[in-house]
Amino acid sequence: MPLPDTVQVRQPLTPSLAYPKKAYSMLTAIVDYESGNLHSAEKAFQRMASETGAGEVTVTSDPDVIRSADRILLPGDGAFPACRQALFDHRGVFEAMEEVVIKGGKPFLGICIGMQMLATRGLEYQETAGFDWIGGDVDKITPADPSLKVPHMGWNDLVIDTPHPVFDGIKTGDHAYFVHSYHMKVADPAHLLAHVDYAGPITAIVGRDNMLGMQFHPEKSQKTGLRLIANFLNWKP
Repeated sequence: MPLPDTVQVRQPLTPSLAYPKKAYSMLTAIVDYESGNLHSAEKAFQRMASETGAGEVTVTSDPDVIRSADRILLPGDGAFPACRQALFDHRGVFEAMEEVVIKGGKPFLGICIGMQMLATRGLEYQETAGFDWIGGDVDKITPADPSLKVPHMGWNDLVIDTPHPVFDGIKTGDHAYFVHSYHMKVADPAHLLAHVDYAGPITAIVGRDNMLGMQFHPEKSQKTGLRLIANFLNWKP
């Protein structure tokens, strides 16, 4: 199945996906630190926010906007060291995220490298410090079957390991789209929410307290991805 350039599922949500309207307009901030094309993520999150009454979605690199947000999304494409450097090159952005997420307890979602940076350290090319918000290392995928290629690219079936509100309407066997060569190995098994099999387990979703991370691209994972986005936007940790 080819990678969709944009969200292809255009039908409205079923009644089971309807969420109660919020008493005030909430703001989800997509952090822009110049590490990847944010267009698909922005459109998918805006669509699901509109359909579920989850408020506004904005792309920003302004620390003050991040501090005012009710939810934070951190995407990221490329290599762990480069993404981390790019993020910290944007003065005040990490500090604003830390204030909102760690001190303020606001919901946070990291996607792809945005998820990997939650770890204690990354081992891509060199050892690079992560946020250490969810303990673990990001290491290279090594399938037990040598015929399987790395990067792990394409559709794969999720296996749910730990129940979580983000899985409302999601079941084991629902598929998501992956493009990556490294994955997170969590220190605490309780933080592993879902994995996929690629001649061995590969971490797909991690979570702790008010934080979530998805290795795959929910904005490119069609119905499954849209449901996960909607669930995150309406999650109350």
